[in-house]
Amino acid sequence: RQDCEESKGVIMDIFFYAPQGEYGFLSNFYLQPIEVGKRIWKSSEHYFQAMKSEDLADQEYVRSLFRPFDAKMAGKQLRLRKDWEIVKEKYMLEALRAKFLLPRLRIKLLTTAPHILHEDSPSSASGLYWGYVVGKGKDRLGILLMQVREEMK
Repeated sequence: RQDCEESKGVIMDIFFYAPQGEYGFLSNFYLQPIEVGKRIWKSSEHYFQAMKSEDLADQEYVRSLFRPFDAKMAGKQLRLRKDWEIVKEKYMLEALRAKFLLPRLRIKLLTTAPHILHEDSPSSASGLYWGYVVGKGKDRLGILLMQVREEMK
């Protein structure tokens, strides 16, 4: 579901998931290069998945992949850094901040205010953490996007 009910003065929910459509730019699968750590990443998903490993060769492998989906699949195969559960939101924030430093995307993100952002993820373990699956989940991606939006004001 990808919608936002427009109503003057009313805060609405914006649901996104796929990288297409009006709110597709909010997706980590949106193919937009970002620069983090003096390296160019093809998408925020590439960067996030690569950071699951402390091994530079693993990171470079993920960075070399063409599609964000490929990066996600590769990230599932990496040997996770020991502190991943502690640092994963730090890396997601770094990715989002880099992505929305780009003027065109910053403007688009700012135009979503004051609405509430939700990743309408399909049901999965990661979906319940990062997304909002059928009204359930921690909704962390949406919350972090709103944090970045607030920082960008």
